[in-house]
Amino acid sequence: MSPRHVSILFVCTGNICRSTLAEAVARAKAEESGKALHVESAGTGDWHVGERPDPRSIKIGQARGYDLADQTARAVEDEDFHRFDYIIAMDSGHQRWLMSRRAAIRAPERSITRLMDWSVGMAGRDVPDPYYGDEADFEAVLDLVEKGVSGLVARV
Repeated sequence: MSPRHVSILFVCTGNICRSTLAEAVARAKAEESGKALHVESAGTGDWHVGERPDPRSIKIGQARGYDLADQTARAVEDEDFHRFDYIIAMDSGHQRWLMSRRAAIRAPERSITRLMDWSVGMAGRDVPDPYYGDEADFEAVLDLVEKGVSGLVARV
């Protein structure tokens, strides 16, 4: 019998920057650690549904060995609150939205945390949106994502 996969959904605004990076990093870290994780990402909105990740996310990710090539943006669906063991928000606004949505649909109480809550000494910190920034902003986001995901993968 194969081990049960722990399922994780990373959530940001449009699912083209932060959450896509988190998904790619989590897949790589899970593979490195030999953990059976099912990982996806989604956005709180549907502005970018069907689009590939932001080219800057792809570029920064590839430079550090993460593959975002097969990802396409999607929006959070009500069923996600039933399908995933952990729902990980990139910032406090996403977390509030997710908790409100979960309550509105009366979904089971599942863990909805912020990514940085999983990194020692960084609890309560947001992963800032790099969309209107430059490449350095995407680099800084990936630094945070790597720290948060490392803590998450180690603890689930």
